[in-house]
Amino acid sequence: MSKIETLHRSLTPSSWVKRFASKISPTGSVLDIACGAGRHTRLFLEQGHSVTAVDRDLSALADIRNERLTRMESDLETGPSWPLFGKRFSGVIVTNYLHRPRLKDLVENVESSGYLIYETFAQGNQQFGKPTNPEFLLRSGELLELVRGALTVLSYEDIIVTKPKPAKIQRICAQREHL
Repeated sequence: MSKIETLHRSLTPSSWVKRFASKISPTGSVLDIACGAGRHTRLFLEQGHSVTAVDRDLSALADIRNERLTRMESDLETGPSWPLFGKRFSGVIVTNYLHRPRLKDLVENVESSGYLIYETFAQGNQQFGKPTNPEFLLRSGELLELVRGALTVLSYEDIIVTKPKPAKIQRICAQREHL
């Protein structure tokens, strides 16, 4: 794969995120956790949202010049406290990232009538490649358990996908009831 193909692939939004992106209020703010190259940050900025992009290295976002972007460089796994405590967002987006001690914090970051759109690798992914460490693989039904009693599930899948590469994944779109 050429360098340009790799860059393009890394900037292509997840089909799961794209499927539910329009549910987030057009004036709502979005939190993109472990944003990487910013594929979802870019998607939501293009749609007119304010976006808070969080990652331990934000250098891949250096080309973005947008006043609606808030960059937060933070290692979410080693920090002493959750840097987003008390902040609420219309959409919380997480893909290809799992750090269990922060899962409940992510649910708490979803505002009234807001959405959690989460997609990452699940147990069984070992047959397809990395990640293989159980620490980075969701257990069966783990996302459903995460939102139980806090958010309403709109869609959930625990499946094997073939694109962009074969993988065992779990994904959910859930909404907090209007308070």
